[in-house]
Amino acid sequence: MSAEDLEKYETEMELSLYREYRDIVSQFTYVVETERRFYLANAVDVQVRDAGGEVYFEVSMSDAWVWDMYRPARFVKNVRVITFKDVNVEELDKPDLRLPEDGPFAG
Repeated sequence: MSAEDLEKYETEMELSLYREYRDIVSQFTYVVETERRFYLANAVDVQVRDAGGEVYFEVSMSDAWVWDMYRPARFVKNVRVITFKDVNVEELDKPDLRLPEDGPFAG
């Protein structure tokens, strides 16, 4: 597979994932962003932990969707994430998402 073919494949996968996201986002209450992944979830619990002076976050989510184009099963009943970086949790306002008319995902 050439570099051009790989780039085209990744662009197609990103578009497919974005369309899936756009179609299902209204089913979720929260968006959660960690340093490794992006999630949609209906229940989120963030706990700050301290292990001998080392602070980390334990994030538990249920009824979740995982943003990962290489993961065939993106819907999960429960997921637990441990991270030493910041965690961003936002309550969704049920946005009306549209693809930009002239962007890379047009057409």
